[in-house]
Amino acid sequence: MSDAEWAVVREVMSVPGWLEGRGGQPESYCHRQMVDAVRYLVAGGITWRAMPADFPAWDRVYAFFRRWRDKGLTAEFHDRLRERVRRAAGRDAEPTAGVIDAQSVKGAASVPAASRGFDGGKKVNGRKRHIVVDTLGLLLAVMVTAASVTDRDAGQTLLARLRERHWRVTRVWADGGYTGRLVDFARDAWRIALTVVRRSDDTSGFTVLPKRWLVERTFAWLMHSRRLARDYETRTDTSEAVIKWAMSTVMSRRLARRAR
Repeated sequence: MSDAEWAVVREVMSVPGWLEGRGGQPESYCHRQMVDAVRYLVAGGITWRAMPADFPAWDRVYAFFRRWRDKGLTAEFHDRLRERVRRAAGRDAEPTAGVIDAQSVKGAASVPAASRGFDGGKKVNGRKRHIVVDTLGLLLAVMVTAASVTDRDAGQTLLARLRERHWRVTRVWADGGYTGRLVDFARDAWRIALTVVRRSDDTSGFTVLPKRWLVERTFAWLMHSRRLARDYETRTDTSEAVIKWAMSTVMSRRLARRAR
């Protein structure tokens, strides 16, 4: 990270208890080194043991990543950055609308059989990433499942997560994979208007569809991180954490450019 970007990141990071006099053992490495190491792994797609010697030892970096994942600090860090990006764009911190979609990716050999499957539509054996983004393309909710899980089934759980965290969201746009009982369930259970944006039957070739292109752009941002080119993680919550780290990099760089 540049100094400008680190200034942005440092302001939204959680303060360790030992720095606030709440006890605990002081950490051996500075947070800037740890964040840089995790971002390097996500962007470069390397294995943990291939961490360059410029960074702290790989097992210490992994311990940092694991602690943040398990204690919810990764999600907290990501959400604080998102709120800042929204405010910088002249929006309210909490969104009122979103776009939902899913992406199937191949699973590496490290993905266990219990959490992988075959997506018959995309012909992909691996996992599926279900996300909801706001109208700026920023991540609101994410869930990783086996690729065999349908969009409708996963959408019910994902919208429940969305409603729990972002209670102001009242409209979500989706593609044809979310039609059926999910539309009625979203309206009755969470008061969310799930609007399906359909492709015209007369259209041929590639066409940019209203609202749906926002989530497709977010998937393109995520694919810039080589660790997300396919799913390498053993646990699905680790995959979700890597996605949030990738999006955090996108947002912190955007804020650093605005600060210049």
